[in-house]
Amino acid sequence: MPSPDRSARAPRVGPGRPPWAAGALALVLAAGGGWLVLHGSADRAGPPLPPPAPSSATPAPSPSPTPVLQPAFPPLGASAPTRIRIPAIKVDAPVTGLGLTAAHQVATPPMDQRNLAGWYRDGASPGAAGTAIVVGHADNRSGPAVFYRLGLLRPGDTVEVARKDRRTAVFTIDSVRVFPKKDFPDAMVYGGIADRAELRVITCGGRFDRGTGYEANTVVFAHLSSVRG
Repeated sequence: MPSPDRSARAPRVGPGRPPWAAGALALVLAAGGGWLVLHGSADRAGPPLPPPAPSSATPAPSPSPTPVLQPAFPPLGASAPTRIRIPAIKVDAPVTGLGLTAAHQVATPPMDQRNLAGWYRDGASPGAAGTAIVVGHADNRSGPAVFYRLGLLRPGDTVEVARKDRRTAVFTIDSVRVFPKKDFPDAMVYGGIADRAELRVITCGGRFDRGTGYEANTVVFAHLSSVRG
């Protein structure tokens, strides 16, 4: 894993503040796909995606630029995450802290560790006030990785994050979205609301291209709904 560049540390994630340069995370997580190439699936559909938005022929409620906010549990104090569990897609993985690369982008977990998630340690910790960021690969050269099935999650599913303080922050998913990496909405994804604990779980998604990698990022939006321990 590249060493973080402490001279260019990203600001902490807070209300309306992106944690790093525009598009940085989208570009980093667009890599991978070695498994697709080895199995003859390059330039085809990648990991599972959420259902498409309603068609223009189907009347829909007035759109909102961000997911509708649900009542949230009061935030906890800061404590580093140790493990993430997502029962609906059978994820149970350790979490490692991530800093910045020499290019001032957020580092990613080592590609050879398929069942490992990464937390942006200069941002909010999961369960604390702010928007906590957890990232992970969809695949590597050996096969599907920790967040390959992230797009199968639905609103109401839960994400559990165990913390060093022996408490488990339980988040309820509000929405699952896919954003093209060239138009990644930093403010929507990284922004937060004062005195509210939110979580974003991010991986690569969309079609995979041999030359450019994945075309998009899959993002889970969730809020703190309960605490155990």
